[in-house]
Amino acid sequence: MSSDRIRRFLAGQLPPTPFLVVDTDVVTERVREFAVELPHSLLFYAVKANPEPAVLGAVLAAGGGFDVASPAEITACLAEGAKPEQLSYGNPIKKPGDIAFAFDRGVRSFTTDTGADLEQLARHAPGAAVTVRMVVDAPASATPFGRKFGAEPADAVRLLRRAAELGLEPAGVGFHVGSQQPDPAAWDAGIAAAAKVFAEVPFRRLNIGGGFGITYRAPVPSLATYATAVRDALDAHFPAGAPELALEPGRAIVGRAGLIRSEVVLVAQRGGHRWVYLDIGRYNGLAETENEAIPYRLEAGDGERGPVVIAGPTCDGDDVLYQHTSYELPLALKAGDTVDILDAGAYTASYSSVSFNGIEPLRTYCLG
Repeated sequence: MSSDRIRRFLAGQLPPTPFLVVDTDVVTERVREFAVELPHSLLFYAVKANPEPAVLGAVLAAGGGFDVASPAEITACLAEGAKPEQLSYGNPIKKPGDIAFAFDRGVRSFTTDTGADLEQLARHAPGAAVTVRMVVDAPASATPFGRKFGAEPADAVRLLRRAAELGLEPAGVGFHVGSQQPDPAAWDAGIAAAAKVFAEVPFRRLNIGGGFGITYRAPVPSLATYATAVRDALDAHFPAGAPELALEPGRAIVGRAGLIRSEVVLVAQRGGHRWVYLDIGRYNGLAETENEAIPYRLEAGDGERGPVVIAGPTCDGDDVLYQHTSYELPLALKAGDTVDILDAGAYTASYSSVSFNGIEPLRTYCLG
């Protein structure tokens, strides 16, 4: 359920729908929970999940740093008072000008996974610390990365050695098991691969990425369970002691902190199915419903319920949220009624389009 503070907000005078409301106290609690479960690790919050200034401020106040992927994210974090050393430029895909921008503002930690990017780092961020991202075969996640990022372990060894030749610091290796990863054992393969690289080229930092799941409609393991699996894998593959641990959670920090309130625009019968159209869809906040990957929990009043197809408001045929995933909403639901979308703090407002169909980006209100 959403926080009491969000409930009090929803009981007052409300802005027009749709909107996202975020309780930054939940963000603070989650950062501190990671510190308890994985002590002595470096937490770099994935800014892309939700870049609201109040969210960034809450992460910073709780002792976290930031995984940034662009000059704009760097600027946003520094504006909230972050120090450059609290930023890790985690995107392996970056223009030379972006590297120079980051370096000029004091960022000294970068991720890479190709020789071409490494050469650009040596040219525009001389002496910087680099982490080589590896590709791993992890169990299926809700939104896997596929082969877009990551070097094979043998190539990671080569890149670390080349980094040293170029005057960069070969700081470590990293990997990501995919967003909303439900299997705590998923990190074992990446940690095992990292240990093999370590045997060839010792390094000081191991970045295990994000991917820690949160509960939507189906339960996922607790953070304590994920952390136990990570610690067990580190003990198994680094028996003499593991390198410094870095994390890049995004969804796990801010997902549970947010709620979207939407309004029913239309209810219609089509082809023997009841269709419910909301004023929010894939283009103004619910991009993660593509392929019905993220099944959000919905609240929509009381009364007898029946099956529905749920769609967004635009004139795009792809703007259908749930057609194959089973959802039931009140039979009495009508235009003007509200539907609350729970655990929606991550990858909603940050994914919404600028003005598709003339719809403005999802408005966000932070409580803190």
